[in-house]
Amino acid sequence: MLKLLKGLKPYKVIVIINILFVAAQGIFELFLPNYTSDLIQKGLRFGDMPVILHYGALMLLFTVISVGAAIISSYLASKISSLISRDIRKKLFVKVNSFSLNEVDKIGTSSLITRSTNDITQVQNAVFMLLRIFTLVPIIFAGSITMTIIKQASLTLILAVSMPIILILVIAVARIIIPLFNKMQKKVDNLTLVAREGLTGVRVVRAFDQQENETIRFNKANKEVTDIAIKSNRIMAVMLPIIMLIMNLTIVAVYWFGSKRISIGKFNVGDLFAVSQYITQIMFSIVMFIMMFIQLPKASASAKRINEVMNMETSIKDSVEDMTADKDSECGVEFKDVCFNFGGENSLNALDHISFKAKKGKMTAIVGSTGSGKTTILNMIARFYDPTCGEVQVCGQNVKDYKLKNLRNKLGFVPQKAFLFSGTIAENIKYGKDNATDEEIISALDTAQGLEFVNEKENGINAHVSQGGANFSGGQKQRLAIARAIVRDADVYVFDDSFSALDFKTDANLRRALKKRFNNSTMLIVAQRISTVMNADKIIVLNEGKLVGEGTHKELLKSCSVYREIAESQLEEEELQA
Repeated sequence: MLKLLKGLKPYKVIVIINILFVAAQGIFELFLPNYTSDLIQKGLRFGDMPVILHYGALMLLFTVISVGAAIISSYLASKISSLISRDIRKKLFVKVNSFSLNEVDKIGTSSLITRSTNDITQVQNAVFMLLRIFTLVPIIFAGSITMTIIKQASLTLILAVSMPIILILVIAVARIIIPLFNKMQKKVDNLTLVAREGLTGVRVVRAFDQQENETIRFNKANKEVTDIAIKSNRIMAVMLPIIMLIMNLTIVAVYWFGSKRISIGKFNVGDLFAVSQYITQIMFSIVMFIMMFIQLPKASASAKRINEVMNMETSIKDSVEDMTADKDSECGVEFKDVCFNFGGENSLNALDHISFKAKKGKMTAIVGSTGSGKTTILNMIARFYDPTCGEVQVCGQNVKDYKLKNLRNKLGFVPQKAFLFSGTIAENIKYGKDNATDEEIISALDTAQGLEFVNEKENGINAHVSQGGANFSGGQKQRLAIARAIVRDADVYVFDDSFSALDFKTDANLRRALKKRFNNSTMLIVAQRISTVMNADKIIVLNEGKLVGEGTHKELLKSCSVYREIAESQLEEEELQA
Protein backbone atom coordinates (compact mmCIF):
# COMPACT_ATOMS: atom_id res chain seq x y z
CA MET A 1 0.00 0.00 0.00
CA LEU A 2 2.82 2.41 0.92
CA LYS A 3 4.42 1.80 -2.47
CA LEU A 4 1.24 2.84 -4.26
CA LEU A 5 0.88 5.90 -2.01
CA LYS A 6 4.11 7.22 -3.55
CA GLY A 7 1.78 8.16 -6.40
CA LEU A 8 0.70 11.13 -4.23
CA LYS A 9 4.00 12.89 -4.93
CA PRO A 10 2.92 14.58 -8.22
CA TYR A 11 -0.11 15.99 -6.39
CA LYS A 12 1.68 17.16 -3.25
CA VAL A 13 0.43 20.76 -3.61
CA ILE A 14 -3.21 19.63 -3.73
CA VAL A 15 -2.52 17.18 -0.88
CA ILE A 16 -1.12 19.99 1.30
CA ILE A 17 -4.13 22.21 0.52
CA ASN A 18 -6.42 19.30 1.37
CA ILE A 19 -4.60 18.76 4.70
CA LEU A 20 -5.01 22.46 5.56
CA PHE A 21 -8.76 22.33 4.93
CA VAL A 22 -9.11 19.08 6.93
CA ALA A 23 -7.14 20.66 9.76
CA ALA A 24 -9.39 23.74 9.60
CA GLN A 25 -12.46 21.50 9.81
CA GLY A 26 -11.10 19.72 12.88
CA ILE A 27 -9.92 22.87 14.67
CA PHE A 28 -13.19 24.75 14.22
CA GLU A 29 -15.13 21.68 15.39
CA LEU A 30 -13.06 21.74 18.59
CA PHE A 31 -14.19 25.27 19.39
CA LEU A 32 -17.90 24.36 19.43
CA PRO A 33 -18.11 22.41 22.76
CA ASN A 34 -16.18 25.18 24.55
CA TYR A 35 -18.63 27.79 23.25
CA THR A 36 -21.49 25.53 24.31
CA SER A 37 -20.08 25.62 27.83
CA ASP A 38 -19.82 29.44 27.76
CA LEU A 39 -23.33 29.71 26.30
CA ILE A 40 -24.75 27.70 29.20
CA GLN A 41 -22.66 29.15 32.00
CA LYS A 42 -22.59 32.80 30.94
CA GLY A 43 -25.82 33.12 28.97
CA LEU A 44 -28.54 30.58 29.73
CA ARG A 45 -27.72 30.42 33.44
CA PHE A 46 -28.42 34.16 33.88
CA GLY A 47 -30.87 34.61 31.00
CA ASP A 48 -28.48 37.09 29.35
CA MET A 49 -29.80 37.33 25.76
CA PRO A 50 -26.87 39.37 24.29
CA VAL A 51 -24.42 36.76 25.60
CA ILE A 52 -26.60 33.96 24.21
CA LEU A 53 -26.76 35.65 20.79
CA HIS A 54 -23.02 36.36 20.86
CA TYR A 55 -21.99 32.78 21.51
CA GLY A 56 -24.81 31.44 19.29
CA ALA A 57 -23.50 33.55 16.38
CA LEU A 58 -19.94 32.34 16.98
CA MET A 59 -21.10 28.72 17.03
CA LEU A 60 -23.05 29.24 13.80
CA LEU A 61 -20.06 30.93 12.13
CA PHE A 62 -17.64 28.19 13.18
CA THR A 63 -20.10 25.50 12.06
CA VAL A 64 -20.40 27.12 8.59
CA ILE A 65 -16.59 27.38 8.32
CA SER A 66 -16.17 23.75 9.44
CA VAL A 67 -18.81 22.50 6.98
CA GLY A 68 -17.29 24.56 4.15
CA ALA A 69 -13.82 23.18 4.90
CA ALA A 70 -15.27 19.65 4.98
CA ILE A 71 -16.90 20.11 1.56
CA ILE A 72 -13.72 21.48 -0.02
CA SER A 73 -11.49 18.80 1.54
CA SER A 74 -13.91 16.07 0.41
CA TYR A 75 -13.79 17.44 -3.14
CA LEU A 76 -10.00 17.60 -3.12
CA ALA A 77 -9.67 14.11 -1.60
CA SER A 78 -12.03 12.73 -4.23
CA LYS A 79 -10.06 14.42 -7.01
CA ILE A 80 -6.68 13.22 -5.72
CA SER A 81 -7.85 9.63 -5.20
CA SER A 82 -9.39 9.57 -8.70
CA LEU A 83 -6.17 10.90 -10.24
CA ILE A 84 -4.08 8.31 -8.39
CA SER A 85 -6.36 5.46 -9.48
CA ARG A 86 -6.10 6.77 -13.06
CA ASP A 87 -2.29 6.77 -12.82
CA ILE A 88 -2.17 3.27 -11.30
CA ARG A 89 -4.55 1.95 -13.95
CA LYS A 90 -2.40 3.46 -16.70
CA LYS A 91 0.84 2.05 -15.25
CA LEU A 92 -0.77 -1.35 -14.79
CA PHE A 93 -2.04 -1.38 -18.38
CA VAL A 94 1.38 -0.38 -19.74
CA LYS A 95 3.06 -3.02 -17.56
CA VAL A 96 0.70 -5.78 -18.72
CA ASN A 97 1.27 -4.73 -22.34
CA SER A 98 4.99 -5.33 -21.80
CA PHE A 99 4.40 -8.91 -20.63
CA SER A 100 5.19 -11.89 -22.76
CA LEU A 101 2.48 -14.48 -23.21
CA ASN A 102 4.12 -16.45 -20.38
CA GLU A 103 3.36 -13.74 -17.79
CA VAL A 104 -0.18 -13.21 -19.06
CA ASP A 105 -0.86 -16.94 -18.85
CA LYS A 106 0.71 -17.14 -15.39
CA ILE A 107 -1.60 -14.49 -13.85
CA GLY A 108 -4.62 -15.09 -16.06
CA THR A 109 -6.62 -12.62 -18.14
CA SER A 110 -9.58 -12.57 -15.74
CA SER A 111 -7.33 -11.85 -12.76
CA LEU A 112 -5.66 -9.00 -14.68
CA ILE A 113 -9.09 -7.52 -15.42
CA THR A 114 -10.07 -7.73 -11.74
CA ARG A 115 -6.80 -6.13 -10.66
CA SER A 116 -7.29 -3.31 -13.19
CA THR A 117 -10.84 -2.59 -11.99
CA ASN A 118 -11.99 -3.88 -8.60
CA ASP A 119 -8.58 -3.81 -6.90
CA ILE A 120 -7.79 -0.28 -8.07
CA THR A 121 -11.24 0.88 -6.89
CA GLN A 122 -10.46 -0.52 -3.41
CA VAL A 123 -7.18 1.44 -3.36
CA GLN A 124 -8.97 4.57 -4.56
CA ASN A 125 -11.51 4.32 -1.72
CA ALA A 126 -8.71 3.82 0.80
CA VAL A 127 -6.77 6.86 -0.47
CA PHE A 128 -9.92 8.98 -0.19
CA MET A 129 -10.46 7.88 3.40
CA LEU A 130 -6.82 8.42 4.30
CA LEU A 131 -6.85 11.96 2.93
CA ARG A 132 -10.00 12.77 4.90
CA ILE A 133 -9.53 10.78 8.09
CA PHE A 134 -5.78 10.44 8.54
CA THR A 135 -5.48 14.17 9.31
CA LEU A 136 -8.90 14.77 10.86
CA VAL A 137 -8.87 11.92 13.41
CA PRO A 138 -5.58 12.88 15.15
CA ILE A 139 -6.63 16.54 15.38
CA ILE A 140 -10.04 15.78 16.86
CA PHE A 141 -8.74 12.99 19.08
CA ALA A 142 -5.77 14.91 20.51
CA GLY A 143 -7.68 18.19 20.73
CA SER A 144 -10.68 16.64 22.46
CA ILE A 145 -8.54 14.80 25.03
CA THR A 146 -6.57 18.01 25.72
CA MET A 147 -9.76 20.04 26.21
CA THR A 148 -11.26 17.30 28.41
CA ILE A 149 -8.16 17.33 30.62
CA ILE A 150 -8.36 21.14 30.87
CA LYS A 151 -12.04 21.03 31.76
CA GLN A 152 -12.00 18.01 34.08
CA ALA A 153 -8.95 15.72 34.04
CA SER A 154 -10.54 13.09 36.28
CA LEU A 155 -13.19 12.25 33.64
CA THR A 156 -10.49 11.24 31.13
CA LEU A 157 -9.87 8.18 33.32
CA ILE A 158 -13.12 6.77 31.89
CA LEU A 159 -11.41 6.68 28.49
CA ALA A 160 -8.53 4.73 30.02
CA VAL A 161 -11.03 1.92 30.59
CA SER A 162 -13.12 2.04 27.37
CA MET A 163 -10.42 2.72 24.77
CA PRO A 164 -8.22 -0.34 25.51
CA ILE A 165 -11.34 -2.53 25.25
CA ILE A 166 -12.11 -1.07 21.82
CA LEU A 167 -8.47 -1.42 20.72
CA ILE A 168 -8.30 -5.08 21.78
CA LEU A 169 -11.57 -5.75 19.92
CA VAL A 170 -10.30 -4.11 16.72
CA ILE A 171 -7.00 -6.04 16.78
CA ALA A 172 -8.82 -9.34 17.38
CA VAL A 173 -11.17 -8.69 14.47
CA ALA A 174 -8.24 -7.67 12.22
CA ARG A 175 -6.56 -11.04 12.72
CA ILE A 176 -9.69 -12.73 11.42
CA ILE A 177 -10.90 -10.37 8.74
CA ILE A 178 -7.69 -9.50 6.83
CA PRO A 179 -7.17 -13.10 5.56
CA LEU A 180 -10.85 -13.11 4.52
CA PHE A 181 -10.32 -10.02 2.36
CA ASN A 182 -7.29 -11.65 0.69
CA LYS A 183 -9.34 -14.76 0.02
CA MET A 184 -12.27 -12.72 -1.31
CA GLN A 185 -10.17 -11.05 -4.04
CA LYS A 186 -9.10 -14.48 -5.33
CA LYS A 187 -12.73 -15.59 -5.38
CA VAL A 188 -13.63 -12.42 -7.31
CA ASP A 189 -10.95 -13.43 -9.86
CA ASN A 190 -12.65 -16.78 -10.28
CA LEU A 191 -16.09 -15.17 -10.58
CA THR A 192 -14.76 -12.86 -13.30
CA LEU A 193 -13.24 -15.85 -15.10
CA VAL A 194 -16.52 -17.82 -15.06
CA ALA A 195 -18.56 -14.80 -16.18
CA ARG A 196 -16.08 -13.96 -18.94
CA GLU A 197 -15.99 -17.51 -20.28
CA GLY A 198 -19.77 -17.79 -20.15
CA LEU A 199 -20.26 -14.56 -22.10
CA THR A 200 -17.48 -14.93 -24.68
CA GLY A 201 -18.37 -18.57 -25.26
CA VAL A 202 -22.13 -17.98 -25.36
CA ARG A 203 -22.48 -19.57 -28.82
CA VAL A 204 -20.84 -22.80 -27.67
CA VAL A 205 -22.90 -22.78 -24.47
CA ARG A 206 -26.14 -22.49 -26.41
CA ALA A 207 -25.09 -24.85 -29.19
CA PHE A 208 -24.55 -27.63 -26.64
CA ASP A 209 -27.52 -26.56 -24.48
CA GLN A 210 -25.27 -25.97 -21.48
CA GLN A 211 -27.01 -22.84 -20.16
CA GLU A 212 -28.13 -24.67 -17.03
CA ASN A 213 -24.64 -26.03 -16.29
CA GLU A 214 -23.10 -22.60 -16.85
CA THR A 215 -25.67 -21.09 -14.50
CA ILE A 216 -24.76 -23.69 -11.87
CA ARG A 217 -21.06 -22.95 -12.41
CA PHE A 218 -21.66 -19.20 -12.09
CA ASN A 219 -23.86 -19.61 -9.04
CA LYS A 220 -21.15 -21.69 -7.35
CA ALA A 221 -18.50 -19.01 -7.98
CA ASN A 222 -20.96 -16.29 -6.98
CA LYS A 223 -21.83 -18.15 -3.78
CA GLU A 224 -18.16 -18.46 -2.83
CA VAL A 225 -17.76 -14.67 -3.06
CA THR A 226 -21.05 -14.10 -1.23
CA ASP A 227 -20.21 -16.53 1.58
CA ILE A 228 -16.92 -14.78 2.31
CA ALA A 229 -18.62 -11.37 2.12
CA ILE A 230 -21.35 -12.52 4.53
CA LYS A 231 -18.77 -13.98 6.90
CA SER A 232 -16.73 -10.75 7.00
CA ASN A 233 -19.88 -8.59 7.26
CA ARG A 234 -21.18 -10.81 10.06
CA ILE A 235 -17.98 -10.17 12.02
CA MET A 236 -18.30 -6.43 11.40
CA ALA A 237 -22.00 -6.58 12.30
CA VAL A 238 -21.07 -8.01 15.70
CA MET A 239 -18.15 -5.64 16.26
CA LEU A 240 -19.88 -2.34 15.46
CA PRO A 241 -22.79 -2.70 17.94
CA ILE A 242 -20.33 -3.72 20.68
CA ILE A 243 -18.27 -0.61 19.97
CA MET A 244 -21.40 1.56 19.96
CA LEU A 245 -22.43 0.02 23.28
CA ILE A 246 -19.01 0.81 24.78
CA MET A 247 -19.25 4.37 23.43
CA ASN A 248 -22.72 4.91 24.88
CA LEU A 249 -21.67 3.45 28.22
CA THR A 250 -18.70 5.84 28.18
CA ILE A 251 -21.02 8.83 27.67
CA VAL A 252 -23.34 7.57 30.44
CA ALA A 253 -20.33 7.20 32.75
CA VAL A 254 -19.26 10.77 31.93
CA TYR A 255 -22.70 12.11 32.89
CA TRP A 256 -22.83 9.90 36.00
CA PHE A 257 -19.45 10.91 37.42
CA GLY A 258 -19.84 14.49 36.12
CA SER A 259 -23.15 14.92 37.94
CA LYS A 260 -21.52 13.58 41.13
CA ARG A 261 -18.83 16.27 40.89
CA ILE A 262 -21.44 18.96 40.17
CA SER A 263 -23.32 17.95 43.35
CA ILE A 264 -20.21 18.59 45.48
CA GLY A 265 -19.45 21.89 43.72
CA LYS A 266 -16.28 20.81 41.88
CA PHE A 267 -17.78 20.99 38.37
CA ASN A 268 -20.40 23.05 36.50
CA VAL A 269 -23.19 22.13 34.09
CA GLY A 270 -21.68 24.00 31.12
CA ASP A 271 -18.38 22.21 31.40
CA LEU A 272 -20.20 18.88 31.76
CA PHE A 273 -21.94 19.50 28.42
CA ALA A 274 -18.60 20.51 26.89
CA VAL A 275 -16.80 17.43 28.24
CA SER A 276 -19.60 15.15 27.04
CA GLN A 277 -19.30 16.65 23.55
CA TYR A 278 -15.53 16.27 23.60
CA ILE A 279 -15.91 12.65 24.70
CA THR A 280 -18.43 12.18 21.87
CA GLN A 281 -15.90 13.63 19.42
CA ILE A 282 -13.26 11.25 20.76
CA MET A 283 -15.64 8.35 20.26
CA PHE A 284 -16.55 9.68 16.82
CA SER A 285 -12.87 9.81 15.86
CA ILE A 286 -12.57 6.19 16.99
CA VAL A 287 -15.54 5.26 14.77
CA MET A 288 -13.86 7.00 11.82
CA PHE A 289 -10.67 5.09 12.60
CA ILE A 290 -12.66 1.84 12.57
CA MET A 291 -14.18 2.79 9.19
CA MET A 292 -10.64 3.30 7.93
CA PHE A 293 -9.65 0.01 9.53
CA ILE A 294 -12.46 -1.75 7.63
CA GLN A 295 -11.33 -0.27 4.30
CA LEU A 296 -7.56 -0.55 4.69
CA PRO A 297 -7.34 -4.38 4.86
CA LYS A 298 -9.36 -4.58 1.63
CA ALA A 299 -7.15 -1.96 0.02
CA SER A 300 -4.01 -3.62 1.40
CA ALA A 301 -5.01 -6.96 -0.14
CA SER A 302 -5.78 -5.22 -3.44
CA ALA A 303 -2.54 -3.20 -3.34
CA LYS A 304 -0.59 -6.41 -2.80
CA ARG A 305 -2.20 -7.93 -5.91
CA ILE A 306 -1.51 -4.79 -7.95
CA ASN A 307 2.13 -4.69 -6.80
CA GLU A 308 2.46 -8.36 -7.69
CA VAL A 309 1.80 -7.40 -11.32
CA MET A 310 3.88 -4.21 -11.18
CA ASN A 311 6.87 -6.05 -9.69
CA MET A 312 6.70 -8.98 -12.06
CA GLU A 313 9.68 -9.11 -14.39
CA THR A 314 8.81 -9.77 -17.99
CA SER A 315 10.85 -12.47 -19.66
CA ILE A 316 10.91 -10.38 -22.86
CA LYS A 317 13.50 -7.65 -22.31
CA ASP A 318 13.58 -4.74 -24.72
CA SER A 319 16.97 -4.07 -26.25
CA VAL A 320 18.88 -1.18 -24.66
CA GLU A 321 20.49 -0.28 -27.97
CA ASP A 322 18.62 -0.82 -31.20
CA MET A 323 21.03 -2.43 -33.62
CA THR A 324 20.16 -1.39 -37.15
CA ALA A 325 20.02 -4.20 -39.66
CA ASP A 326 22.48 -4.06 -42.50
CA LYS A 327 20.69 -2.47 -45.43
CA ASP A 328 22.43 -4.85 -47.81
CA SER A 329 21.40 -7.94 -45.82
CA GLU A 330 18.61 -10.10 -47.10
CA CYS A 331 15.57 -9.48 -44.90
CA GLY A 332 14.64 -13.06 -44.28
CA VAL A 333 14.02 -15.14 -41.15
CA GLU A 334 16.40 -17.72 -39.76
CA PHE A 335 16.10 -20.15 -36.85
CA LYS A 336 19.42 -21.37 -35.48
CA ASP A 337 19.20 -24.45 -33.25
CA VAL A 338 16.14 -23.08 -31.45
CA CYS A 339 14.58 -24.83 -28.45
CA PHE A 340 11.60 -23.72 -26.41
CA ASN A 341 9.97 -24.96 -23.22
CA PHE A 342 6.80 -23.54 -21.69
CA GLY A 343 8.12 -24.44 -18.23
CA GLY A 344 6.59 -26.50 -15.46
CA GLU A 345 7.63 -29.75 -13.93
CA ASN A 346 8.65 -32.53 -16.30
CA SER A 347 7.54 -30.46 -19.31
CA LEU A 348 9.01 -31.42 -22.67
CA ASN A 349 10.40 -29.03 -25.24
CA ALA A 350 7.70 -27.55 -27.48
CA LEU A 351 10.50 -26.97 -29.98
CA ASP A 352 13.58 -29.15 -30.09
CA HIS A 353 16.68 -27.79 -31.90
CA ILE A 354 14.90 -26.24 -34.90
CA SER A 355 17.01 -24.75 -37.70
CA PHE A 356 15.78 -23.37 -41.04
CA LYS A 357 15.84 -20.29 -43.28
CA ALA A 358 12.92 -18.40 -44.81
CA LYS A 359 14.33 -16.32 -47.66
CA LYS A 360 13.30 -12.91 -48.92
CA GLY A 361 10.88 -13.04 -51.85
CA LYS A 362 9.97 -16.65 -51.05
CA MET A 363 6.93 -18.23 -49.44
CA THR A 364 7.85 -20.64 -46.64
CA ALA A 365 5.09 -22.85 -45.27
CA ILE A 366 5.02 -24.74 -41.97
CA VAL A 367 2.87 -27.83 -41.53
CA GLY A 368 2.51 -30.48 -38.88
CA SER A 369 0.07 -32.17 -36.58
CA THR A 370 -1.73 -30.32 -33.78
CA GLY A 371 0.68 -29.41 -31.00
CA SER A 372 3.78 -29.83 -33.14
CA GLY A 373 4.98 -26.25 -32.46
CA LYS A 374 3.89 -24.38 -35.60
CA THR A 375 2.32 -21.38 -33.80
CA THR A 376 5.18 -21.28 -31.28
CA ILE A 377 7.63 -20.70 -34.13
CA LEU A 378 5.64 -17.73 -35.40
CA ASN A 379 5.27 -16.32 -31.88
CA MET A 380 9.05 -16.34 -31.54
CA ILE A 381 9.48 -14.25 -34.65
CA ALA A 382 7.36 -11.50 -33.04
CA ARG A 383 9.07 -12.12 -29.65
CA PHE A 384 5.90 -13.13 -27.85
CA TYR A 385 8.23 -15.82 -26.51
CA ASP A 386 12.01 -16.04 -26.42
CA PRO A 387 13.79 -19.32 -27.20
CA THR A 388 15.14 -21.44 -24.37
CA CYS A 389 18.22 -22.02 -26.48
CA GLY A 390 19.39 -21.00 -29.92
CA GLU A 391 18.72 -17.81 -31.83
CA VAL A 392 15.97 -16.32 -34.03
CA GLN A 393 17.11 -13.82 -36.66
CA VAL A 394 15.08 -11.33 -38.68
CA CYS A 395 16.79 -9.39 -41.46
CA GLY A 396 20.15 -10.84 -40.47
CA GLN A 397 20.18 -10.00 -36.76
CA ASN A 398 19.00 -11.52 -33.52
CA VAL A 399 15.45 -10.45 -32.64
CA LYS A 400 16.71 -9.69 -29.09
CA ASP A 401 18.89 -6.89 -30.52
CA TYR A 402 15.88 -4.98 -31.84
CA LYS A 403 13.72 -2.55 -29.96
CA LEU A 404 10.43 -4.43 -29.75
CA LYS A 405 8.60 -1.63 -31.53
CA ASN A 406 11.06 -1.64 -34.44
CA LEU A 407 11.04 -5.43 -34.70
CA ARG A 408 7.25 -5.61 -34.85
CA ASN A 409 7.13 -2.74 -37.35
CA LYS A 410 8.99 -5.07 -39.72
CA LEU A 411 6.25 -7.69 -39.39
CA GLY A 412 2.81 -8.10 -40.87
CA PHE A 413 1.33 -10.54 -38.34
CA VAL A 414 -1.99 -12.36 -38.71
CA PRO A 415 -2.76 -14.45 -35.60
CA GLN A 416 -4.50 -17.80 -35.52
CA LYS A 417 -7.69 -16.25 -34.20
CA ALA A 418 -8.81 -13.29 -36.31
CA PHE A 419 -9.69 -10.60 -33.79
CA LEU A 420 -11.45 -7.36 -34.71
CA PHE A 421 -12.01 -4.32 -32.50
CA SER A 422 -15.27 -2.43 -32.17
CA GLY A 423 -15.31 0.56 -34.52
CA THR A 424 -15.25 0.62 -38.32
CA ILE A 425 -13.57 -1.54 -40.97
CA ALA A 426 -11.21 1.33 -41.80
CA GLU A 427 -10.24 1.81 -38.14
CA ASN A 428 -9.47 -1.90 -37.82
CA ILE A 429 -7.27 -1.93 -40.89
CA LYS A 430 -5.47 1.23 -39.70
CA TYR A 431 -4.23 -0.84 -36.78
CA GLY A 432 -1.64 -2.02 -39.30
CA LYS A 433 -0.77 1.52 -40.41
CA ASP A 434 -2.06 4.57 -38.51
CA ASN A 435 -1.84 6.97 -41.44
CA ALA A 436 -3.16 4.60 -44.11
CA THR A 437 -5.19 6.40 -46.77
CA ASP A 438 -8.54 5.16 -48.06
CA GLU A 439 -6.79 4.11 -51.27
CA GLU A 440 -4.27 2.01 -49.32
CA ILE A 441 -7.07 0.42 -47.29
CA ILE A 442 -9.02 -0.46 -50.44
CA SER A 443 -5.87 -1.85 -52.06
CA ALA A 444 -5.16 -4.03 -48.99
CA LEU A 445 -8.76 -5.29 -48.99
CA ASP A 446 -8.50 -6.09 -52.68
CA THR A 447 -5.36 -8.18 -52.13
CA ALA A 448 -7.00 -9.89 -49.16
CA GLN A 449 -10.03 -10.79 -51.31
CA GLY A 450 -12.27 -8.75 -49.01
CA LEU A 451 -13.17 -5.77 -51.19
CA GLU A 452 -16.30 -7.38 -52.65
CA PHE A 453 -18.09 -8.03 -49.35
CA VAL A 454 -16.93 -4.69 -47.91
CA ASN A 455 -18.41 -2.81 -50.89
CA GLU A 456 -21.70 -4.59 -50.25
CA LYS A 457 -21.86 -2.93 -46.82
CA GLU A 458 -23.93 0.24 -46.66
CA ASN A 459 -21.01 2.45 -45.58
CA GLY A 460 -18.21 0.48 -47.27
CA ILE A 461 -14.93 0.74 -45.37
CA ASN A 462 -16.71 2.87 -42.76
CA ALA A 463 -19.16 0.09 -41.95
CA HIS A 464 -19.56 -0.69 -38.25
CA VAL A 465 -17.65 -3.58 -36.66
CA SER A 466 -19.14 -5.07 -33.49
CA GLN A 467 -16.99 -6.16 -30.55
CA GLY A 468 -14.80 -9.06 -31.63
CA GLY A 469 -16.20 -8.76 -35.19
CA ALA A 470 -19.40 -10.56 -34.20
CA ASN A 471 -21.27 -9.12 -37.22
CA PHE A 472 -18.88 -10.78 -39.70
CA SER A 473 -18.43 -14.41 -40.71
CA GLY A 474 -15.25 -16.33 -39.88
CA GLY A 475 -13.92 -15.99 -43.43
CA GLN A 476 -14.69 -12.28 -43.54
CA LYS A 477 -12.90 -11.68 -40.24
CA GLN A 478 -9.86 -13.56 -41.53
CA ARG A 479 -9.73 -11.45 -44.68
CA LEU A 480 -10.04 -8.20 -42.69
CA ALA A 481 -7.25 -9.38 -40.38
CA ILE A 482 -5.09 -10.20 -43.42
CA ALA A 483 -5.82 -6.75 -44.91
CA ARG A 484 -4.72 -5.19 -41.62
CA ALA A 485 -1.33 -6.87 -42.01
CA ILE A 486 -1.04 -6.18 -45.74
CA VAL A 487 -1.58 -2.42 -45.40
CA ARG A 488 1.68 -1.88 -43.54
CA ASP A 489 3.95 -3.10 -46.41
CA ALA A 490 6.16 -5.08 -44.03
CA ASP A 491 9.47 -6.86 -44.64
CA VAL A 492 8.19 -10.14 -43.19
CA TYR A 493 4.62 -11.51 -43.30
CA VAL A 494 3.47 -14.14 -40.86
CA PHE A 495 0.17 -15.98 -41.38
CA ASP A 496 -0.82 -18.34 -38.59
CA ASP A 497 -3.42 -20.66 -40.11
CA SER A 498 -5.07 -17.49 -41.42
CA PHE A 499 -6.80 -19.10 -44.43
CA SER A 500 -8.62 -21.89 -42.59
CA ALA A 501 -12.09 -20.28 -42.89
CA LEU A 502 -11.70 -19.47 -46.59
CA ASP A 503 -13.11 -21.57 -49.39
CA PHE A 504 -10.59 -23.20 -51.73
CA LYS A 505 -11.13 -20.67 -54.53
CA THR A 506 -10.66 -17.63 -52.25
CA ASP A 507 -7.67 -19.33 -50.64
CA ALA A 508 -5.98 -19.84 -54.02
CA ASN A 509 -6.79 -16.31 -55.23
CA LEU A 510 -5.45 -14.83 -52.00
CA ARG A 511 -2.16 -16.73 -52.19
CA ARG A 512 -1.65 -15.65 -55.80
CA ALA A 513 -2.39 -12.02 -54.90
CA LEU A 514 0.01 -12.13 -51.95
CA LYS A 515 2.82 -13.62 -54.03
CA LYS A 516 2.31 -11.01 -56.74
CA ARG A 517 2.15 -8.07 -54.33
CA PHE A 518 4.93 -9.11 -51.99
CA ASN A 519 7.44 -10.75 -54.29
CA ASN A 520 10.15 -8.82 -52.43
CA SER A 521 9.03 -9.76 -48.88
CA THR A 522 9.48 -12.85 -46.76
CA MET A 523 6.30 -14.85 -46.16
CA LEU A 524 5.75 -17.57 -43.57
CA ILE A 525 2.47 -19.44 -43.61
CA VAL A 526 1.21 -21.99 -41.10
CA ALA A 527 -1.61 -24.06 -42.53
CA GLN A 528 -3.47 -27.29 -41.91
CA ARG A 529 -4.57 -27.68 -45.54
CA ILE A 530 -2.00 -29.15 -47.87
CA SER A 531 -3.68 -27.37 -50.80
CA THR A 532 -2.71 -24.06 -49.17
CA VAL A 533 1.00 -24.88 -48.91
CA MET A 534 1.75 -27.26 -51.78
CA ASN A 535 2.87 -24.42 -54.08
CA ALA A 536 5.11 -22.79 -51.45
CA ASP A 537 8.80 -22.32 -52.29
CA LYS A 538 9.74 -24.28 -49.17
CA ILE A 539 7.74 -26.38 -46.73
CA ILE A 540 8.88 -27.05 -43.15
CA VAL A 541 7.42 -30.19 -41.55
CA LEU A 542 7.18 -30.44 -37.77
CA ASN A 543 6.35 -33.42 -35.60
CA GLU A 544 6.30 -33.31 -31.78
CA GLY A 545 8.48 -30.20 -31.74
CA LYS A 546 11.11 -31.58 -34.12
CA LEU A 547 11.86 -30.60 -37.71
CA VAL A 548 11.35 -33.83 -39.66
CA GLY A 549 11.25 -32.53 -43.22
CA GLU A 550 12.21 -29.57 -45.38
CA GLY A 551 11.73 -29.03 -49.12
CA THR A 552 9.14 -28.55 -51.81
CA HIS A 553 5.86 -30.43 -52.01
CA LYS A 554 7.19 -33.00 -54.48
CA GLU A 555 10.44 -33.49 -52.59
CA LEU A 556 8.66 -34.07 -49.30
CA LEU A 557 6.24 -36.59 -50.78
CA LYS A 558 9.29 -38.71 -51.50
CA SER A 559 11.49 -37.95 -48.49
CA CYS A 560 9.16 -37.26 -45.54
CA SER A 561 6.70 -39.90 -44.33
CA VAL A 562 4.99 -37.45 -41.93
CA TYR A 563 4.26 -35.00 -44.75
CA ARG A 564 3.11 -37.74 -47.10
CA GLU A 565 0.75 -39.09 -44.44
CA ILE A 566 -0.79 -35.63 -43.93
CA ALA A 567 -1.06 -35.07 -47.69
CA GLU A 568 -2.63 -38.44 -48.40
CA SER A 569 -5.25 -37.85 -45.71
CA GLN A 570 -6.44 -34.72 -47.54
CA LEU A 571 -5.79 -35.19 -51.26
CA GLU A 572 -6.46 -37.77 -53.91
CA GLU A 573 -3.49 -39.37 -55.69
CA GLU A 574 -3.99 -37.22 -58.80
CA GLU A 575 -4.02 -34.04 -56.68
CA LEU A 576 -0.86 -35.09 -54.88
CA GLN A 577 1.04 -35.27 -58.14
CA ALA A 578 -0.44 -32.06 -59.59
